[in-house]
Amino acid sequence: MPVQLNHTIVYASDKQRSAQFLADLLGLQVRPQYGPFLPVVTANDVALDFADAGERPVTPQHYAFLVSEEEFDAVFARIEQAGLTYYADPMRTRPGEINHNDGGRGVYWADPDGHMLEIITRHYGGEEPS
Repeated sequence: MPVQLNHTIVYASDKQRSAQFLADLLGLQVRPQYGPFLPVVTANDVALDFADAGERPVTPQHYAFLVSEEEFDAVFARIEQAGLTYYADPMRTRPGEINHNDGGRGVYWADPDGHMLEIITRHYGGEEPS
């Protein structure tokens, strides 16, 4: 079997709020809790397992999602409708813009705990999604 990413744990100050935030914007579902985890699963079966950080501080991470052009339009509309600040770059130097890197489109925004979320329509290097 080739190596595949199966899941990653996303620590949050409120796992329910953060999982629902991501699911709502990406048009996904929050799945039933499994142990301490609240999963949001992408189309390629990778689970983002949200877990409460408890007393530990949340260290912001970066999560990027490859989407079609149509999905980009839908997600971006939800970002705008929610009144979220978005950026063309991960350093947050180009607010209110999207990028056109590699012949596609991309945009970044922060979740309630500061995790940087990204949607892109092309793989880095310009390859179209298969």
